[in-house]
Amino acid sequence: MPSIISEYASKRMGPHDLRHELKRLIAAYNKHTGRVLFVYAADTNKSRVQGVNISLVQDDFYTIQDILREATFKDVDVYLETPGGSGEAAEEIARFLRGKFDTVDFVIAAESKSAGTILALSGDRIHMTSTGSLGPIDAQVRIGRSVVSAHDYIEWVEQKRTEAEKAGKLNPFDAVMVAQISPGELSGVVNSLEFAKDLVKDWLEKYKFKNWQKTETQGLEVTPEMRKRRAEEVANMLCDHTTWRSHGRSLKIADLKEVLQIESIDTDKVLADIVYRIRTIVRMLFDSSTIYKLYFMADFDMAKTYAPGPAAGLPTTPAPAKKRSGTVDAVEFNVKCPKCSKVHKVLGVMDIAGIEAAKHGAQLNPRVTKDEVLMCDGPGCNFAIDLKPVKSQIELQSKRRIALSSSR
Repeated sequence: MPSIISEYASKRMGPHDLRHELKRLIAAYNKHTGRVLFVYAADTNKSRVQGVNISLVQDDFYTIQDILREATFKDVDVYLETPGGSGEAAEEIARFLRGKFDTVDFVIAAESKSAGTILALSGDRIHMTSTGSLGPIDAQVRIGRSVVSAHDYIEWVEQKRTEAEKAGKLNPFDAVMVAQISPGELSGVVNSLEFAKDLVKDWLEKYKFKNWQKTETQGLEVTPEMRKRRAEEVANMLCDHTTWRSHGRSLKIADLKEVLQIESIDTDKVLADIVYRIRTIVRMLFDSSTIYKLYFMADFDMAKTYAPGPAAGLPTTPAPAKKRSGTVDAVEFNVKCPKCSKVHKVLGVMDIAGIEAAKHGAQLNPRVTKDEVLMCDGPGCNFAIDLKPVKSQIELQSKRRIALSSSR
């Protein structure tokens, strides 16, 4: 039996087809579960692209709130895929979801680390596949030019403090590093870690453990004090990096099922097939385009894309195409495919629709779709390059409207 990815790869689906398939799969999920699925996913492989922030940030809260604030359904499942990010953003998203919907479940089929784990722990239930993973929780804080784990940073400071007490001094390198830390920064790091713990303790007690009625081993009645104590134990465990050895550690369903009562998606073969297909389509969309964040529902889709840098210099203005009277102003710029590195010359016309410019002899780009996506024709490539960010930049600089496709 062929794998899911080989099945889709054999169909040679482009980004438009993949987006349609993702929406179809979400509809199938909704029909099978009787709930509504919202997909939020970020591409961890694009974290090294300059200017692309794949982290969970405040802007994600604004986007999610705007998409879902008029929803009329009562229960939502959130497919979550993120490397983590801002604990404050996770709090904002969780408070919105909890205030808007009667129940909130999370579906984890890939990585949902750090702030993603914090957010998932605000749910009534967590559903995981064997490929899904959560991670140790704490805030990510900026120290100088680096973003680091609050727990790891505090642990390093305490280690240096102990070494200094034993030796009577710090070695020169550590002394230089410690000298760059202000008391305010250190206090902020401690507060960030405690903030993450407090969120998780509150959410677990209020939502995740609200239906915990009997103890697993002795069948004892669960009291509010027991729920509170269990929530605190779980929060401390997930914040203890000495247990997990690494902030980036992947915690699978086997690591967490007993303490968090996580539900396995793999026990339902139909649901598992849908969720694994969603994960595969999300990955294929990321791998075949400049998309780095997705916000999808069965009847709605939105993607954030980045603009690949021009291959050579600033846009240049070629000889204008002729018009019945006067000329059509045009601009030309180079775009380098992030996948195969082929350089494409892209022509745009200014202050006139592309379809009108074509009537006057301005031949625009045949491989640019009406959605202003350039399909690379490099050998075996077919990567989809979203030109809208480049177009917006040029329009901002020139203060003129630009069309890149003759079909609109």
